[in-house]
Amino acid sequence: MHIRYALLVSAVCLTAMTSLSVAQTGQPIDSTGGYHVLASYPVGGDGGWDLLTLDSSARRLYIARATRVMVVDADTGKLIGEIPGTGVHGVAVVSDTNRGFITNGKDDSVAIFDLKTLEIVGHAKTGTKPDAIIYDAVSKHVFVCNNGASTLTVLAPTDGKVEATIDVGGAPELVTVDGKGRLYTNLEDKNEVGVVDTIGLKALAHWPLAPGSGPSGIAVDAEHHRVFSVCHDSKTMVVLDADSGKAVASLPIGARADGAAFDPATGDVFSPNGDGTLTVIHEQNPNTFAVVQTAATKAGARTIALDEKSHRLYLVTADKKPDAAGEPSDKRHPQYLPGTFAVLVVGR
Repeated sequence: MHIRYALLVSAVCLTAMTSLSVAQTGQPIDSTGGYHVLASYPVGGDGGWDLLTLDSSARRLYIARATRVMVVDADTGKLIGEIPGTGVHGVAVVSDTNRGFITNGKDDSVAIFDLKTLEIVGHAKTGTKPDAIIYDAVSKHVFVCNNGASTLTVLAPTDGKVEATIDVGGAPELVTVDGKGRLYTNLEDKNEVGVVDTIGLKALAHWPLAPGSGPSGIAVDAEHHRVFSVCHDSKTMVVLDADSGKAVASLPIGARADGAAFDPATGDVFSPNGDGTLTVIHEQNPNTFAVVQTAATKAGARTIALDEKSHRLYLVTADKKPDAAGEPSDKRHPQYLPGTFAVLVVGR
């Protein structure tokens, strides 16, 4: 009798705990990882690549490929079209205005295109070496990271008119926004995070990332006020308080990371590493973080896009060209075999 009662109480408690997890996160918390490559879409095409942008509503993945942007169906891997560019690094999508924005790093400009036709409809002048780019729905501005000028160019989301230039005091690399009027960007030459008021259009703070160095990817947990900075030189992810800049945690990641993503539904933070791994870090609470998995991906898959609807991740890479006999391996700028470029879909 007592045993049955104890078992019943245990079952009720377990059910209550599970229900609480579902209510808080939208699905049960799984801090054991379990991520793996679900599919590989061979899309081909020569040349290097940089950042990825997912339009979850339109189910389109935009891939920066140096001389163009490849537009891929996120569900089938089918190539929808290509948009020409020069030194392309990133893409921002503004669905409300039917406009997309592409950074052209080689001619210091942004190309503006029609989301439906993929035709270029205009250009905007930026600072030196525009790199990452993002749209902030709160302020209704497009922000361009000028990596060679230590500034952000602020564009109108309709016609690309330059509305402001913000000095952030360092070379802005990747960028994220919290949906509350704050922008965070890694200043790679300063080993800092720069903070910007997206409504007032002014720089607010610089936060040191020590012990992190070589910051690249960045993501934010807006609800719990945490910023995640991926630092490839130190192979660490540094967690900062999004209000004060205080360091909360530092966790190990793989080598040659160049991106970051946070899924608010699962509490998982991701670092895509060029060494062929994906570091999965779980946020147990705003002050407690743990590496729960090092998932196998593929060498070179160092940038990332998250689909918050399906909780799947998108990475891209190609097959590395074998090193010539007697020549040292160039890990920083490896050569890839033509036609082997592919999109990797990662999930549970």
